[in-house]
Formats: sequence, C-alpha cells, structure tokens
Amino acid sequence: MINRRFLLQLIATASGSIFMGKMLNGCEATSTESSITSDTSWLMPDESTPHQCTWMAFGASRANWGRKLLPEVQDNLATIARTIAQYEPVKMLVREEDYDIAAAKCGSDVELIVCPLDDLWIRDTGPVFVVDQDGQKAGVDFNFNGWGEKQDFDNDAEVAGFVAEKSQVPLINTDLVLEGGGIEVDGRGTAIITESCVLNNNRNPGLSKADCETELQALLGVRKIIWLPGIAGYDITDGHTDFYARFAHPGVVVAGFEPDPDSEDHEVTKEHLDILRSATDADGQKLEVIVLPGPQSIRPGYPRDEFAAGYINFYVINGAVIAPEFGDTKADNLAQEVLAELFPNRDIVQINIDAIAAGGGGIHCTTQQEPKV
Repeated sequence: MINRRFLLQLIATASGSIFMGKMLNGCEATSTESSITSDTSWLMPDESTPHQCTWMAFGASRANWGRKLLPEVQDNLATIARTIAQYEPVKMLVREEDYDIAAAKCGSDVELIVCPLDDLWIRDTGPVFVVDQDGQKAGVDFNFNGWGEKQDFDNDAEVAGFVAEKSQVPLINTDLVLEGGGIEVDGRGTAIITESCVLNNNRNPGLSKADCETELQALLGVRKIIWLPGIAGYDITDGHTDFYARFAHPGVVVAGFEPDPDSEDHEVTKEHLDILRSATDADGQKLEVIVLPGPQSIRPGYPRDEFAAGYINFYVINGAVIAPEFGDTKADNLAQEVLAELFPNRDIVQINIDAIAAGGGGIHCTTQQEPKV
C-alpha cells in the first residue's frame, strides 16, 4: 500500500481545519477552514462541467525556449488566455520580472498573479481540482518532479500549493507522482491513463498498477482505469494521455492515430485504438471511439520531429472548445467539424499555437480548469 499522507491529513481535520501556513513561492499562505473528514469522497469532474476559472502560467523562459521562440511562445500564451477570457475568467501566474510584458500581451481581461515559475505547463504543475459529495472543492498536489527530473522544477513544484491557496481550497497531499496531463476522466468514475508516465521509475519506483489504482480511487473517485501503454522516453512527458485520448462525453472517446508506419507513434496509437475499442467504462458500457487524425502538413519554420501536430489536446471551457489549427486546411476543417458534432452547444474556436507546439505541447497543456461548485 502507498503511504497515505493525505488520509492522515483528512482525518486530522475531523476536529479542526487544514492549516496551509507554509511559505508558498515566497508568499505566506493563510489557513483554510475545512470540513473535510476521513469519510470525504472525492471526484475529479469532467472538463466540460462549469468552470470557476482557468489557470495559466506565463512561465516561458529563454533558458527553456531559446531567444527565437520565447516571444512567439509568449504571444501564443496570450492568444490562448485572451480567447478563453471571452468565455470565462483567466488567472495567469507570472514572474515579477515578466509582469509588464504579460500585461501588454494579455490585456486587461486576464488577471495576473505574481509567482516564481520554471515553465508554462500548468496542466502538469498546478493542482488537480476535485469536489466532494457536499460540493466542497479541494486541490490535489501530485508532486511535480519535472517529468522525472528532466528539467528544473524547484519553483514549479510549489505551483499546486500556491494555486490552491489562491483559490482558497484545501490542498490534498499524496506520495504519488504524476501530472495532470496524464489523467483523463469522464467524471463518472472512469479514467484513461498511460502506463509510460505513471508506472515509470522516474516518478513512482516500485509501485504496482494496483497501488496506483488504489490511490487514484481515493483521490479522484476513479472506479476503473483504462491503461494505455504510451511511449516512455519519446517526449519529455513520457507520453501523456491528453495527446492520445480524451473523453468528449461519458462513453465517448476522441483518440489520435498516426497513419505513417515510419512514425514513432504509429504502432502505439494503433494499439491504443485496439484497447479503447474493446474497453468498457466503470459502468460496464462499451466506449464509442472517434478517431481524430492529425494534420499532414504544418506551417514552415518549425522542425516536424519535435512539433506536437495533433488536435487531441483541445480544451473544453464554458461555452466553447479551444483547439489548434496548423495551416492544413483539410485537416483543420475536419477537426472543426468533428469537435462541432461532439460539442454541439459550444463554439469551436481554432487558434494558431505553432510556437507552443514546437515545444511539444498544446492548449490543454497550458491550462488547468478550476470547477465551479
């Protein structure tokens, strides 16, 4: 069994409150009143449920992105933030020294909050928000470690606690190490997770699949996990779920497929489709699997091998779905049509995020939803 630090914390709150008075990124956190008890049952809501806001991080640096890409990445982040802000509030973390440039690029509709950062991937560094049966909200800190210590992460390791404190919600601790981009849920007890990420020795050495399932059941309300193999070491994330398969609705999964037999992703995406098509959800219902192919071409100026050219990394917000477009008219239009059919009551907004894609990420990777309760 995993050392359940978070359960000890919950039990302790039966007679009091969770104290969050440690230093978070140089800011003194305040105590957060809580009615969490050992009987609290948590659930990670589906992304399509109403959001309180979206959290982002204006954290690109020259050290990680280089002199040429840095301003383009900052422009992409600002575009994502301004687009989302048309539908729901956006709270953007930003280093003190980058505040003025973030303000100029993001505009007045995006709230800026000063916080030390290493990079921009708040899907992985931020808390995973959960709710209980009484509508109380909390944030899970999954101990971000730079995707297996591949990148500096001292500042980003504190982002989950910082965001939870700013959201005025209790922080739930666990010994499990993973990232939000590795978790996909339907909000009804089913999750899709890649083995290459969570069962990797650079995150959770010695832990079995059963160990992880037991912990995630308590943390996220998961009753069944559909495990996809992923590819360890292929990219910095070791194969996050949110580039392979996403729930559009309970029972409906949008999945990527790489048709090029010479591609590193070809065999694994083929295997993923086989697994998903034969899988059932937590209620025993077979999944409907819809394939959303990536573009065949991208705009010039970026290396194809490192470029995250896929539509699966879309982000569902209040009233809209934000998705990428890559300049391949046929593929972009098909993605728009598929997403419009899957989300008929939401606007489908496609934007250019080429610089972020060149760094191996997408829109979903740069965002973290806080549910409204």
